[in-house]
Amino acid sequence: MEIAGLLDARQILLVAREYTQHWWLAVVLILAQALLFTFALAGSIFLWVAAPLYTPPMATFILAAGGALGGLGAYFFSNYLSHEWKEKVKYSRTYRMLQAQENFFTLFAMRVFPGFPHALVNYSAGILNARLSYFIVTAILGISIKSYIYARVIYSASNSASPSMLLDLTVIGPLLLLSIVSAAGVFIKHKFLDK
Repeated sequence: MEIAGLLDARQILLVAREYTQHWWLAVVLILAQALLFTFALAGSIFLWVAAPLYTPPMATFILAAGGALGGLGAYFFSNYLSHEWKEKVKYSRTYRMLQAQENFFTLFAMRVFPGFPHALVNYSAGILNARLSYFIVTAILGISIKSYIYARVIYSASNSASPSMLLDLTVIGPLLLLSIVSAAGVFIKHKFLDK
């Protein structure tokens, strides 16, 4: 629409940023994101709302709070919905193996891996009764780290730089490195410490 001259994106962004002066906008963004994540909907879309409007630290806070609250909602919702199913399969070898892998490093690696669906992490953790303390800490840390990296680039892109920066290795690289380190932690724990 901007190319056709039907709207001026910069002007819309300036008007939208005026609303960030109101405390209630951050609360609305957090609650809307939490609601979407609870029901396995695309809560990550709020990255594209919060990151251009707020500075990277504030956008990170909004995204981490909404993502963690929504993750917690999804955890309990999926746990409730899958109660009967879990009773049927809880003694199976596959279920026990999956449940044994709910450690901190696995959850953290899934949270920071670029493009990994949060709904899958949230619902799987609830179904498998992942340790709630690990789930909460990895949700806050993982979403915060990923959100800050992306918010920094989106905020810069909305001010001057190119959106193609999001595909730059300097953006995706730190997330991939965190995922690899976390996966290595899972491997080491499984191979050497679980004996």
